[in-house]
Amino acid sequence: MLMNLSLAWRNVRRNRRRTGITSMTIALGAAALLLLGALMNYVVLEFQTSTVRRSGHVAVFQGGYFLYGAGNPAAYGIKDYDALMGDIRSDPAMQPLLRVATPVQMIAGVAGNYQAGASKTFFGQGVVPTDRLSMLTWNQHRLEGIEARSSPLTRDDGVAMGSGMARILHLCDGASPDGCPRHPTARTQPAVLSPQDEELVALSRREHAVIDDAQAGDAPRIELLAATAGGAPNVMSAAVERIDVHGARELNDNLIVMQLATAQRLVYGRGEPRATAINIQLQRTEDVPAARAGLTRLFKERGLDLEVRDFVELNALYAQTQAFFTFLFGFVALVIGAIVLFTIMNTMSMSVMERFSEIGTARALGVQRSSVRGLFILEGALQGLLGVTVGVVLAMLIVYVVNRSGLVWSPPTSAGVLPFKLYLFGSPVLIGGTWLLLIFVSAVAAWLPARRASRMPIVDALRHV
Repeated sequence: MLMNLSLAWRNVRRNRRRTGITSMTIALGAAALLLLGALMNYVVLEFQTSTVRRSGHVAVFQGGYFLYGAGNPAAYGIKDYDALMGDIRSDPAMQPLLRVATPVQMIAGVAGNYQAGASKTFFGQGVVPTDRLSMLTWNQHRLEGIEARSSPLTRDDGVAMGSGMARILHLCDGASPDGCPRHPTARTQPAVLSPQDEELVALSRREHAVIDDAQAGDAPRIELLAATAGGAPNVMSAAVERIDVHGARELNDNLIVMQLATAQRLVYGRGEPRATAINIQLQRTEDVPAARAGLTRLFKERGLDLEVRDFVELNALYAQTQAFFTFLFGFVALVIGAIVLFTIMNTMSMSVMERFSEIGTARALGVQRSSVRGLFILEGALQGLLGVTVGVVLAMLIVYVVNRSGLVWSPPTSAGVLPFKLYLFGSPVLIGGTWLLLIFVSAVAAWLPARRASRMPIVDALRHV
């Protein structure tokens, strides 16, 4: 074997110019494939990180909510959710996996700034601010530039809304975040309220009165109107503590985040508060299957009609993005593989033609056909090995330079500008898979010329000078 390897290496070095051109073609193809994979990895991991920060790795719902509950979340609330979270946190199988478990209440209604004559339908989330802030610090993949920029709600009646919602409700003052310009027709004086609006504002502020002006501060106020679980209207006054800029227009124009207790008062009134879901964030994404199995077992033991959904099921865009990049990577790999295939076939065919007499002499001396075929296949594999190794080194150098160049961009899931990075050094599967794939393609490409060389009649081969 060592003799065949030495002989194959000597033959590869025989025509250095041709070997160099072939190897550089393979190297450029390998580098392009690795750079695409590195970009794909970064985009997907950034998307995963932003998704897991927002909704956790898995969510627990009342049975049937995922299919039917979006239109009426109050009817699918989880009872005794505090006790349930205690069971989850104390379960031996869940303890080493768990990072945050927090209840969430979904709500839909109408938000109004009636002093400005503006109102807008909204969908909202009632959250525990400290838990949400803890979730925003999750960064398993150690991506740079995606530190949490949010602050928790500090008031019982405080809310945070998207910049689009603030713009529609005439709450932008020109000093707000990008995407929230002052409305061109915003009134400088309060609007004259209709009797119905005046009654609504008076009711909300009587039910949820601000104790004094010091507590109210300078935060603008809006009215939130929603239907309770029993179908009765419920209204309250809220202070806008923060205006956020989200990566999706749907969130900017419709989302309002509030304290969990505030959302529960709007949905359940003075009745028993429930939670729409329990969001669970794990230490590692790889633990999602184990967490799902553990939660399913726990609920079955307790006889609870609850279902578990992971973040991929809850975020269709994430699954679509991942599928798109997988298809794109496979398509580019196919194209580069075809280039390598024909390059090696052409190189090995030329090598066979130049060595007809050498092949005939070897066969005349008793060398078996399989040995001749194996030698040429080994030469093709060595050329592939040389080219793809150079390609891996080249890709690493490019990634190193790009990651330290200070380039920035706005990925699809981010509302702001982030450092442009290529995630290659933490992807041994990508590097090893590309390396092995192109060596295998090179060996396969050498098979047809090697077969031709091994099947050549000895007399015909010796005729060539």
